[in-house]
Amino acid sequence: MNYTILFALFSLLSLAAARPQPDKPEDVVPILRSDVVAPSAGGEYSFDVETGDGIQRSESGYGSGDNGAVESQGTVSFTHPDGSPFELKFVANAAGYQPESSALPVAPAFPFEIPQFVLDQIAKAAEEDANRSPEQSRGDYVGYD
Repeated sequence: MNYTILFALFSLLSLAAARPQPDKPEDVVPILRSDVVAPSAGGEYSFDVETGDGIQRSESGYGSGDNGAVESQGTVSFTHPDGSPFELKFVANAAGYQPESSALPVAPAFPFEIPQFVLDQIAKAAEEDANRSPEQSRGDYVGYD
């Protein structure tokens, strides 16, 4: 028998055997609700999903950012196996991803006062960055207008 055919059959058999299969029908989590609004030409979209194991995910966005960038906001909630609830709210816009949740760690307060010369250097660097022109070689987005 041709070794290529034998190898192909063995590979297919291996893939079929490795395919994950639920042990019990209750291992499959049903989707209770799935409301989806596909993105429009302006970037508006939304979706709300709820699963049978209590996970809820909601998000919406619109193209209101610079150059039509989509700004989003949403929530995620579920119950941990120990029974404690988890909820996360977020906004993603020009200021970056901004999550809010009591479950997120909070950095400790900086233990020392920052010297004035350091603050002055930080301010000078920020001013220099604001006044320089964007350069693609520095990783700046220069656009394709």
